Amino acid sequence: MNQTTLSMLAVLGGVFLAAQGGFNSNLGVLLKNPLLASVAAFFSSTVFAIAFVLLSAKSPPNWTDVRQIPIYLWFTGGLFSVVGISLYYYTIPKLGISTMISLGLFGQLAFSMVAGHFGWLNLPVEPITFKRGTGFVILMSGIILINIK
Repeated sequence: MNQTTLSMLAVLGGVFLAAQGGFNSNLGVLLKNPLLASVAAFFSSTVFAIAFVLLSAKSPPNWTDVRQIPIYLWFTGGLFSVVGISLYYYTIPKLGISTMISLGLFGQLAFSMVAGHFGWLNLPVEPITFKRGTGFVILMSGIILINIK
């Protein structure tokens, strides 16, 4: 896939994440429990993911490869996901979706800039350059403007 297609898919992914935050925060309000909304969301996500795997998988990984994966990789992403998503569901009804998403975006950008710069989490190194730093400052300025009441 070319860069334009990948970029459009990334934007679409952001739209889907914001929309699911809205839907599932409403579910959390109606259930009076954002963690229960997370359970419902992750259960349905599991069902959809299994269906997508069955429809698209070329071949399953072999057992030798699976055994070499560190144990923490099987659980850490899920833990971070449930905490992060549950915080979204909890804060969206209190802050509003644009405020919450913009503040969440700040956290994502700040962490990703540092993690990319140092190559944390076994990710490609993306040094903080003047251009990247300037882009970060401009994006942060937009987030501040979105949140000024």
